[in-house]
Amino acid sequence: MTVEQQARGTAGGAAGRRRSRKDEILEVAVGLFAARGYHGVSMDDIGAAAGVTGPALYHHFAGKEAMLAAALIPVSEGLLAGGRERAAAHPADPRAALESLIDFHVDFALANPAVIALHLHELDRLPDEPRRRIRRLQRLYVEEWVSVLTALHPGMPDGEARVLAHAAFGLMNSTPFLGGEVDRRRRAELLRGATLAALLA
Repeated sequence: MTVEQQARGTAGGAAGRRRSRKDEILEVAVGLFAARGYHGVSMDDIGAAAGVTGPALYHHFAGKEAMLAAALIPVSEGLLAGGRERAAAHPADPRAALESLIDFHVDFALANPAVIALHLHELDRLPDEPRRRIRRLQRLYVEEWVSVLTALHPGMPDGEARVLAHAAFGLMNSTPFLGGEVDRRRRAELLRGATLAALLA
C-alpha cells in the first residue's frame, strides 16, 4: 500500500466526523505531495484528483504553498498540545510520562504517514514565516521529551536527551516506509517497544 493510499484510507475512516470540501481537497493534496513530491504535483493534478475545477480549487486555497502550510501547521500544533498534555498527566512519574508520550506519538505516526512524509521531505518548500513557525513548534515539542528524559535519567545533559528524542522520532516516524504485511496493532506494539527500549537504555 502506498503512502497516498494509507493517507486516504486513514482519513476516510474517521468515524462520525463530517469533513468539509476544503478538508477533502487538502487530504487529496497531502496524499499526492507525499506520493509524488511537492514539485511533482500541480494544482491541476490536485483539482483532477479531488474532482474540483481550477476556479473552485483556488476558492479554497491560494496555491500549493497554502495547502502545504494548512497541512503541516495544525499537525505541529496538535503534537505540541498532545505532548504537553501527556507529560503533564504524570508529573511525578517520568517513566509513565515517557510511555504516554510514546503511545501518543506512535498513534499519530500510524494515523498520518503522508503528513510525516511531508514533514520529512517537503518542509523547506514553505515560505520563511510558516516554516519558522513550524520549526518553533517542533522545538517546543522536543523539549517536552527532553524534560521527561532528563527526569528519568538524572544527570543526563539536555543535549544528550535531545539526541535520544530525535532518535526516537526516527524510529516512530518510519511509518511512511512500512509495508502492510504487519497489521497496525502489531506495528504499534513493535514501534512502542523499540522506542521505549532505546530511551531506557
